[in-house]
Amino acid sequence: MKNLIIIAHPDKRSFCYNGIQKTINETLKSNKEEVYTIDLYKENITFDFGKDKIKRYKDLITWADRIYFISPVWWFRCTPALESFFDQIFTPGFAYKFTPITKKYGYPTPLLKDKKVRTYLTHGAPALPVLTLYLNSVKLRLVMGVYSFVFGWFRTKTRQFWSVPFVSQNDRLVYLEKVKQDVKNDLKKN
Repeated sequence: MKNLIIIAHPDKRSFCYNGIQKTINETLKSNKEEVYTIDLYKENITFDFGKDKIKRYKDLITWADRIYFISPVWWFRCTPALESFFDQIFTPGFAYKFTPITKKYGYPTPLLKDKKVRTYLTHGAPALPVLTLYLNSVKLRLVMGVYSFVFGWFRTKTRQFWSVPFVSQNDRLVYLEKVKQDVKNDLKKN
């Protein structure tokens, strides 16, 4: 199957880049899967992608059977590069369309619901305040406000890793083992 990894972290030494992205890539390639990686920060100095890049990214989304998004959480949202990607690539007519209900109301119909999607979010914060005080607003907005429009309800999987800058190397290895197991589970569901 064809796999697209979209990494949205500017630091190649980061856990997102050097840990999660590397683990997904190696696991897929060791199973002889086709893999293409978009490094949003390497490829885009500004967050205005331009017509050629937008077409290329849409072609890659269309090409992929599975999509893996990787981003840290900054200010309770994904990185600006990933947010810009969503804004410029997941456009009406490509990623979704509105189906009218009445003269003034409609609902989004996803046009990419054949894709298998996994997202990995890393947090500097511990889980407790994000899940309780902030009602897991990052994941809620991402899944309900973006993915439900584009991929459909309950069709994506999102895993969050907590306190990443503060956990031990052993904890990070446990996180990466979960990533590897997720990818292996995806491979079994061909």
